[in-house]
Amino acid sequence: MQVEKRVSELVEEKIADRPDLFLVDVKMLPNNKLIIHVDGDQGISIQDCVAISRHVGFHLEEENAIETAYNLEVSSPGVGEPLRLHRQYAKNIGRELGLKLTNGDKKEGKLVEVNENVITIEEQVKEKGKKVQLVSSQIALNDITETKVLISFK
Repeated sequence: MQVEKRVSELVEEKIADRPDLFLVDVKMLPNNKLIIHVDGDQGISIQDCVAISRHVGFHLEEENAIETAYNLEVSSPGVGEPLRLHRQYAKNIGRELGLKLTNGDKKEGKLVEVNENVITIEEQVKEKGKKVQLVSSQIALNDITETKVLISFK
């Protein structure tokens, strides 16, 4: 959609001087809700979200890019949102991930390394009658259909 492309350009323009921030996603929902997800290597502040929202909102109004009323929401991706970018993987080293693979398998483990095309996780594997063992697995990013950070309340 043309609006999403223009919004992406506006966000990139606003964060151009902030190499620690990156655009994750822009979605225009059918109910005229415009959602912008921006993240940072060390997270993103509310002030950064406000500045991006003001910049995008001002330019969309000036250009009359959206003819109907709309709701603009700028935030970091929520806990339940899947990881989309390589940078998000790097940011989450040391955290527990849940993976869905293209072959239908599911894996859970601690993210220990991220390379260009492969991630390495440590899985806890329990064989019958034996203790739980940590097994290191390398998984190609192309073999992953969805990755979510798992939150533990232990």
